Amino acid sequence: MGESGQTTTRPDGGTCTVGVDIGTTSVKAVAVDARGEVVARTRVPHTVGTPTVDHLEHDAAKAWRRGPRRAFAQVSAALDGPAAGVVTTAMVPSITAVDRRGIPRLPGLLYGDDRARTDPWGGDPVARRNAHGGERGEGARMLTWAVGQMPDAAGYWPSQAVATHALSGVPAVDSAAATTFGPLVPNGRWDREALAALGLDESRVARIVPFGQAAGTVAGTSTVVGGGSIDAFCEQIVAGADEPGDVLVIFGATLIVWVVSDAWLELPGFTTFPSTAAGRVLIGGPSNAGGLFVDWVRAMVGAPDPRRASRGGAARPPGGRAGDTGAVPVWLPYLRGERTPFHDPWLRASLHGLDITMGPASVVRAAHEASGFVVRRMIERSGVTPRRIVATGGGSRSTPWMEAVADATGLSVDTVAVPEGAALGAAFLARLTAGLESDFGVAASWAKRGRTIDPDPDWVAAASDRYHRVVELGPPD
Repeated sequence: MGESGQTTTRPDGGTCTVGVDIGTTSVKAVAVDARGEVVARTRVPHTVGTPTVDHLEHDAAKAWRRGPRRAFAQVSAALDGPAAGVVTTAMVPSITAVDRRGIPRLPGLLYGDDRARTDPWGGDPVARRNAHGGERGEGARMLTWAVGQMPDAAGYWPSQAVATHALSGVPAVDSAAATTFGPLVPNGRWDREALAALGLDESRVARIVPFGQAAGTVAGTSTVVGGGSIDAFCEQIVAGADEPGDVLVIFGATLIVWVVSDAWLELPGFTTFPSTAAGRVLIGGPSNAGGLFVDWVRAMVGAPDPRRASRGGAARPPGGRAGDTGAVPVWLPYLRGERTPFHDPWLRASLHGLDITMGPASVVRAAHEASGFVVRRMIERSGVTPRRIVATGGGSRSTPWMEAVADATGLSVDTVAVPEGAALGAAFLARLTAGLESDFGVAASWAKRGRTIDPDPDWVAAASDRYHRVVELGPPD
C-alpha cells in the first residue's frame, strides 16, 4: 500500500522489455514500456583496467557475467511478472575465453588493446588511415590472441555473448555485433575454414542470431533473449538523429560521432554504414576523447566543482578580443592514441598554452573543448553541412561539457531525455525479438529530447581560435 492508502501497482512485465548495456565503467539496465517510457533503471559499477598504456581490459567475470545478471534482476524486480524480452549490448570489439560453465578465465580485452594489434603499415599513419584505420578485423585478432593464451578453453566469446549466456545459457550475438569479427564472418555467418585454421569450430564461438529472432529464454521464465548487439547501434535507434546534418554524439567513456547524410560517402579513416532511418547514412566513428579522457583530466586537477568548469568558471575573453586564447589552454586528448580519423595508437596527449593565470577550471574546460574539437573536425571532414548535435550517453548530463561542445562546434546541442541510450535501444531490439514490434519505424517515437544548450557567441569566437591551434599542433589531415 502507498502512503495515501491506495494500492500501488507495478508495470505489467508482459508489456515491457529490458535493455542491458555493458559500458566501460558500469552496466546500465532499463525496463521500458510500449511507449518507450523507462519504468525502472539501475546501474552496476565496475572498473576498467589499464595495466599498461596499451592495455584496456575488464574483469570479464564481474563486468560481463555477474554485472548484467544483477542489473537484469534489479529492473525485473520492478515489474509485475516476467518481461517480454531482453537484449544486451556492449562496446566492440571484445573477447575472453570461458570454461564449460561460461565463466570467463581470461581478462576481457577491449577495443584498442595492443595484445590484439598488428601493424602491416610499418608505422605509416597515412597508410593506416587510408585503410580505414585497420580497426576492421580487430575482433578476429582478439580471437586469435585468446586462442593462443588458452587453447583448450571451452569457448571464446565477446562481452555480449558472455552476458546472454549468463541470462539464458546461450552465448549469442546479433548480426551487427558479428561483423566485428571481420573476415571470420563473411555474409553474416562464421567462415568454417577460417575457424578451422585457428583450431576451432562453431561450437566454441558465439552463436549469430539475426535481428528479431530469439536465442533462448531467461532461465525459468518466458522472457525471450535476443542476440547481444553493439552499443553505438542501439544508441542510434532511439536518439532521433535522423535528418541530414544531424550529428549524433555519444558521450560515454569513448566519444562516438555519427554525421547523418542522405548520400553514401566513404572517407579515409571513417566508418560508413546505413542508418535504421530509411535513406540515411551514418559517417564517423569512435574517438578516445570521451569520458576516459575527461575524467582523467578532472582527477589530475583535483576534480573541481563542475559549475566552476562552466563558461562562468574560466575568464571570459576580454571585450573586443574574442580571439584571445589566454583564458583557456588547449589539449591534444590522445592518452591512448586516437581512433577516428587517425587510427594511430602511438599518439599521446599534451597540454599547450598553460600560464600562471589559469587554474583547474580552465584545464577542465580545455578538456571539454577537446571533445568538441574532435566532433568539429569529424564534421568538417565529412563535408556534410551540420544543423545540430544530438547528445546521448552519461556525459550528456554534464552542463559544462555540453556548453563546451556547443561553443567548440558553434552548434546547438540537443540532449536526449534518457541518457542510457544504448540500454534503451537494446530494449527496443528486445521488443522486436519478443514479436511486439515488426520493424524499426516505431523507434522514432521513443526518441525524446531533454534540454537544448546553445552556443555562446563570445565563447564560439575564442574556441574557434583554439580549434585552429589544435589542428596546427595535431596530426595532419
